[in-house]
Amino acid sequence: MVARALVVDDSGFFRRRIVEILEADPRIKVVGTAADGRQAVEQAERLRPDVITMDIEMPVMDGIEAVRRIMSSRPTPVLMFSSLTHEGAQATLEALEAGAMDFLPKRFEDIARDREQATALLRRRILAVARRAPAAGAATPRPKPATSATGEARGHFRVVVIASSTGGPVALQQVLSRLPADFPCPVLVAQHMPASFTPAFAARLDQQCAVAVKEAADGDRLRAGQVYIAPGGRQMTLEQQGGDVLVRIGDGSPALHYKPCADITFNSVASVYGGQALALVLTGMGADGREGARILKQHGALVWSQDEDSCVIYGMPMAVAEAGLSDQVLSLRDIGPALAEAAGR
Repeated sequence: MVARALVVDDSGFFRRRIVEILEADPRIKVVGTAADGRQAVEQAERLRPDVITMDIEMPVMDGIEAVRRIMSSRPTPVLMFSSLTHEGAQATLEALEAGAMDFLPKRFEDIARDREQATALLRRRILAVARRAPAAGAATPRPKPATSATGEARGHFRVVVIASSTGGPVALQQVLSRLPADFPCPVLVAQHMPASFTPAFAARLDQQCAVAVKEAADGDRLRAGQVYIAPGGRQMTLEQQGGDVLVRIGDGSPALHYKPCADITFNSVASVYGGQALALVLTGMGADGREGARILKQHGALVWSQDEDSCVIYGMPMAVAEAGLSDQVLSLRDIGPALAEAAGR
């Protein structure tokens, strides 16, 4: 099946380069282009593409408003292009909450020089999001308790560690916003995200959630009711120091594909907490988290994964489930309530 794409950007140069890159793959056909958000809404209705690439800053109508209108009229998977700035991060997070499925940094030099890694990544993301149908609008489903998941977990864990990638920002908001302020464990999050995005992401979650959320810093002491977001471009591990558990932030091996890497964080959690941990693998492309989940399971920890129907990309959770490592497979709407219930809150 060929993915039919609509390319939206106010830069004629960027539109042409994206079209060239996408159409170099026989699995993708560009069916139209648009120079602003209003044109994008009209073209999306007329052409009915499988996927849309969307710039954020455009005249007439910006990309965020275009996403809102597309999601309310004809929901279509949208991949945002974003600048690597604080303002770009804020706008991208807003676009994701409006219904966009994923984003890529808008590195003009990568696109212009046709760097193999950048162009291959763009094609992979286009094909991945084109296979998923977004829900209309940005409404969050009303959760219902997943009681079957909580019995085994109750009282079993002293820390929660979460892995997520594509679709993760919205999924994390839905999970963490269901936790009470007195959640009795620290929560560690390894979300694949650029370094310039994680401070804004943590601050946004902190405003939306009852639990406190911060970007993790080297030397942070873990405490209950606090969520620690691994900084983009770095690795997050733990260190036992007397009666305290400290966060350690470092560069890690340059050979590692993901920074932060969930496998690294999961492995470190296993070394400090042993079996007294609950790992959660959310939506994302690839298999990051699988080997770390295997190590946690060997220590006796519990592993939950998100189900296919509620994932944007069923990659990371599928890798864990197919390896036989998931104790529970849960819908996104059930995970937050299940965590709160398992923790006795």
